[in-house]
Amino acid sequence: MLSPIAPAAGRLLISEPFMSDPNFKRSVILLTEYSEAGAMGFVLNHQTEMMLGDILPDVSYSEIPVYAGGPVAANTLHYIHRCPDKIDNGIEIWDGIYWGGDFDQIKDLITNYQLTEDEIKFFTGYSGWTPSQLDEELREDSWIVANNFEADSIFSNNEQNLWREVVIGLGQRYAHIANFPENPMLN
Repeated sequence: MLSPIAPAAGRLLISEPFMSDPNFKRSVILLTEYSEAGAMGFVLNHQTEMMLGDILPDVSYSEIPVYAGGPVAANTLHYIHRCPDKIDNGIEIWDGIYWGGDFDQIKDLITNYQLTEDEIKFFTGYSGWTPSQLDEELREDSWIVANNFEADSIFSNNEQNLWREVVIGLGQRYAHIANFPENPMLN
């Protein structure tokens, strides 16, 4: 039985290895909010087939991938970044990781090739939990909370290995689950 660490904004949620919900299968979620009102975050490792230019045709540099942040409000666009020196009004949610900010600045920076995919990550939709829902899912061992991680891993384009790398980073207690097969029936 996995015992969760208390979640907070700026922490990572790692789905248990056999979660059946396709929205969260082997997911790593960055929590952006966690309070009595509920929780919110973005799935970091489910890249869509869309590029930013598919969503924002007026942005000339369109080769930045877009990720499925979660099943809630899938028609909305969100972003995290690590360049507060370039983007005003972002909210720091973890050491050097910011949520939101001046969108017009972002579009100008991207158009002028001054912002790259290793500095910003875009999401359609988000992952959300009603009050106490995430706490209940943690008690059911659906998620593991990671308090220590490298910001580089959040902005990595190696989404296929992110879940495994974060699980291994939790230490020896959890490292063995990184090698569990995706489908236990095939074992």
